[in-house]
Amino acid sequence: MTSLSSFIRFTSELKEQEELMPVLFVGHGSPMNGIEDTQFSRRWTQMAKEIPTPTAVLVVSAHWFTKGTKITAMDFPQTIHDFGGFPKELFAVQYPAPGHPALAKETAQLLHSAHVELDHDWGLDHGTWTIVRHMYPEAKIPVLQLSIDFTKGPQYHYELAKELYALRKKGVLIMGSGNMVHNLRMVAWDRLNDSNYGYDWAVNINNKFKELITAGDHKPLIEYSSLGKEALLAIPTPEHYLPLMYTLGLKNAKDKVSFFNDKAVGGSLTMTSIKIG
Repeated sequence: MTSLSSFIRFTSELKEQEELMPVLFVGHGSPMNGIEDTQFSRRWTQMAKEIPTPTAVLVVSAHWFTKGTKITAMDFPQTIHDFGGFPKELFAVQYPAPGHPALAKETAQLLHSAHVELDHDWGLDHGTWTIVRHMYPEAKIPVLQLSIDFTKGPQYHYELAKELYALRKKGVLIMGSGNMVHNLRMVAWDRLNDSNYGYDWAVNINNKFKELITAGDHKPLIEYSSLGKEALLAIPTPEHYLPLMYTLGLKNAKDKVSFFNDKAVGGSLTMTSIKIG
């Protein structure tokens, strides 16, 4: 548990940093990545060493899909095990990072385009803790989640992300957590252990997404249905794709773009992740 003195520090106003914090989109994949030593989890650990230590982490997770926009505002968010059919070791994991109520209020005030509810019931779901526990295993950095309003489309989320830009100046690591290609109905379960197996359509559209991201051409990504059948196969439902809108919306003209964990899994999933800045 975080000490009282540390908690007091967390509640103080965050100051602007000399270095602008990068933004991430992370393909989180199976919850088992949260406890296993995989090529993906090792890269998350390495990424934390490559970027500045954040003052806090704000995650937009595919697994908090709400009517309206909410942000976790409790002192110590619970670890949520929002899955079934996995080993008991996964359900036993606790990630006791503190929250940051003051930052939650500040973030809500930044989001002028949405009425943001300060939430005290959710916590950290597996779209967040499976990644962050590898990046910051000591669980001393405050972690918050921002929900995805399921009544709104990609353009709305892309524009809403821009209102979070001031947090990058204050050292907050903003991370979208989902998967660019995510079609569970078409997963080749017998090929999950292959190091990089993707159906042709999944690889093709994933490459198209990467080309557009590299070029800074976000409009087709926002209007992804215009990219044809392969895009609709990749995004049969939007919850795992919409976190990408938050990452892209936070990019400035000078930010460089790089990819990591750029692999396909089980035919119809990609773990492709992005670092901006």
